[in-house]
Amino acid sequence: MRIVIAEDDPLLREGLALLLRAEDLDVVATAGTPGEFLVAVDNHAPDVAIVDVRMPPTHTDEGIVAAVEARRRRPGLAVLVLSAYVEQAFATDLFSVGAAGLGYLLKERVGRVEEFLAALHRVADGGSVIDPEVVAQLLARNRRTDTALSELSPREREVLGLMAEGLGNSAIAERLFVTDGAVHKHIRSIFSKLQLPPDDQADRRVTAVLRYLNGDRR
Repeated sequence: MRIVIAEDDPLLREGLALLLRAEDLDVVATAGTPGEFLVAVDNHAPDVAIVDVRMPPTHTDEGIVAAVEARRRRPGLAVLVLSAYVEQAFATDLFSVGAAGLGYLLKERVGRVEEFLAALHRVADGGSVIDPEVVAQLLARNRRTDTALSELSPREREVLGLMAEGLGNSAIAERLFVTDGAVHKHIRSIFSKLQLPPDDQADRRVTAVLRYLNGDRR
């Protein structure tokens, strides 16, 4: 797995590189600006990019913009975006054209090494990952103004959150200590209440969840 890291904080950037190399992963380049990142993508043809949301010069959305451009230049590039805060617009913008090979994690997740590496591998394999805290906060924000979300039971909200993380039915059942049949029943109820067509493919389910959270009923 060839990895490029784009992070303007030199300590975090080098810390990530050391962590990944210690796991025998090939960090082919690191970058401190969006421009350096895109040059690295062009020169090194990585499999995965780890990108900070807020980068120079304005520290707003440069990382997201660069990630989208990198995927345009290199179709199939897996991207794992890191953010210090839950930023709904950035999360939904990132996944607006599909969820395969994309992840959105809070930076604090990096300190939980096993979880971070599992997320990285899932994204590299074409899956999708959304930080559980991001999902929880997005659900909480939208539930206050959306009657459909307010109709979900506590267990259904748990299942929806795990779906948005990219977990399949069996993984959700294992996490919640319930049967696959119970998970299937909850998902059927969720899709009914949210008026979303059911689908057994995890990435498409993530896209549907994010589309719903963003207020898009297409």
